[in-house]
Amino acid sequence: MSTDAPRPQLTRRRLLGAAGAGGAAGLALGAGGYALARPPASDPGATGATGAAGPALGAASVPFHGTHQAGIVEPMQSSLHATAFDLTPGTGRPGLAALLKRWSAAAAAMAEGRTPPGLTDDQVALDAGPSSLTVTFGFGASVFAKAGLAARQPAALAPLPAFPEDRLDRARSDGDLWVQVCADDPLVAFHAMRTLQRLAVGQAAPRWQMTGFSRAPGATARPMTGRNLMGQIDGTNNPKPTDADFAGRVLVPASGQPAWMAGGSYAVFRRIRMLLDVWDQQSGELQERTIGRRKRDGAPLSGGTETTPVDLAKQNPDGSLAVPGDAHVRVAAPASNQGAAMLRRGYSYHDGFRPDGAPDAGLLFVCFQADPMTGFVPVQRKLARGDALSRFVVHESSGLFAVPGGAAADGYVGQALLEG
Repeated sequence: MSTDAPRPQLTRRRLLGAAGAGGAAGLALGAGGYALARPPASDPGATGATGAAGPALGAASVPFHGTHQAGIVEPMQSSLHATAFDLTPGTGRPGLAALLKRWSAAAAAMAEGRTPPGLTDDQVALDAGPSSLTVTFGFGASVFAKAGLAARQPAALAPLPAFPEDRLDRARSDGDLWVQVCADDPLVAFHAMRTLQRLAVGQAAPRWQMTGFSRAPGATARPMTGRNLMGQIDGTNNPKPTDADFAGRVLVPASGQPAWMAGGSYAVFRRIRMLLDVWDQQSGELQERTIGRRKRDGAPLSGGTETTPVDLAKQNPDGSLAVPGDAHVRVAAPASNQGAAMLRRGYSYHDGFRPDGAPDAGLLFVCFQADPMTGFVPVQRKLARGDALSRFVVHESSGLFAVPGGAAADGYVGQALLEG
């Protein structure tokens, strides 16, 4: 990465302030849109090194250090690299701490567009700015015993229950450590993930890696919710930081347990393959009734616009429910799940074609919540029992990770756990 000049920064305050501007990652299946609204380059209210038009796309940066880790509440970028690592034999608590120190220092440097310390740069992203790079680290349940930390494992990190629709490949599930790298430039995202993998040699090895994409900023004339690979506008009902209960749903409180998770969150990662050939054979009407929204504009079948709250009680003139009883938006709604909600950051993926010629494509589902047992688990259980969309998707991998709070400027992610 270039180090020629300082990069303009998008502060967390500005990022959170932008949240009220529009919709974001939404349905329980996943999220095709931004986790928060991203101001377009032509937004006269945006400021930066380039003047009133705001910073150039590559120059935008997100601070690595802070109360919470970056990559949770910030606007979704267009590229994702998600990787799980397993500790190599003999890597105990001291080795894990050393690895997190190296990773945190490298992530902080790359978030500013600088070359990571202690490593010869491969120059893959030499000409690029930080491109809103975020790096987020999480701990899988299996790492605690390996690092001699079994007594400090959070109760919320208990194994996820089995769901009827799961067809999980265990080789592509779970892991000791989880790393989420997001950026608006695919080369920047690849370079960051490759850098972290190089820094892990000798102490951790990749278990699995998946790459996703979302709509690029500026691809539409105005900021709007993205579409998933089913062609549905996907990402309207996500919790927003302006909601009074946002922090309680997404972030572990300072008084929470264990104490080292204060300011953190729990991430669920799922690879969900979409049966696109089967889906494309369905009529537009059936597709809309399966989701519960109009395909052309994302408005609920109960009426209004995309952002109109879904009226689950509304009936058609013939007395039938406007939003069918098994429609995805009804089954996934907080009102149908005793208020359960989570912050979703989902990315599409396409890994070529399967032996039968069908696309190996779908959604890399990521969600964050203060407690998975009151967020993801009850919603997924409800979906497994009665979601019309379940006929068109297959859940192929899964993982649950404790994502600790952010690092201080002179510290590293996970320091309270590893040195506490």
